[in-house]
Amino acid sequence: MNYKKIICLFIVFFVDQILKYIISINNTSIAIIDNFFYIDYSSNTGAAFSILSGHNILLIVVSLILCVVLYHFMYSFKDNKYNSIAFGILFGGILGNLADRLFVGYVRDFISFKIGSYFFPTFNIADMAIIIGVVLIGISSIKEELSKRGNKSRGRKKRKA
Repeated sequence: MNYKKIICLFIVFFVDQILKYIISINNTSIAIIDNFFYIDYSSNTGAAFSILSGHNILLIVVSLILCVVLYHFMYSFKDNKYNSIAFGILFGGILGNLADRLFVGYVRDFISFKIGSYFFPTFNIADMAIIIGVVLIGISSIKEELSKRGNKSRGRKKRKA
């Protein structure tokens, strides 16, 4: 891993862990923007949207396998600033939630949005980093594929009649 990936990983990991710690010790609910955005501490023993609730060991194993697979997968991408940031924040997010599962026994969530009468499931910084990392890697893949297709069509020579 290059230093950009490592720096992004550590920034995401430490910001995530520090905020989780501060909010969990206060165990509070604060309306940041009334009827829209809240800091609302909760524990999640499952994955996203509480899927696989109570299967902490399985989620730990899946996280570890995912880290190994992603580590090998990232070398199939060009080594540039964009991809370094994407993989760095993705690994930071995965490791942030993995640390919670290993040391706390559940993932600490605290960011909550309300739209109308619907409360979106509570999440955390690590969750956001995972989503952003995946989206950036997807964009990078699409750009790479378009670049390859564009180079093939430009490289063809027209036949003379």
